[in-house]
Amino acid sequence: MQTIPLSEFRANASAMIDLVERGETVRILRHGKPVAELVPVSSDATPRVPSWKRVIEPLHIVRLDGKTGAQLIVDEREAGW
Repeated sequence: MQTIPLSEFRANASAMIDLVERGETVRILRHGKPVAELVPVSSDATPRVPSWKRVIEPLHIVRLDGKTGAQLIVDEREAGW
């Protein structure tokens, strides 16, 4: 792992990216305190999708009588419930 001050990172950003590309981790310090780490992307990295953006698959409930939910609603309306 390479540890460098922010000023050195700014001056040599391209070289630091090259190090990360080769598999090294680069820790960046500001005023002597670590503020960031550049790490190589793992090969199994898949984009994470928030749960609220995932596709929702509808429920497919199979009844013994073969009726769908829509058919049950229509039957109830016609029966006058």
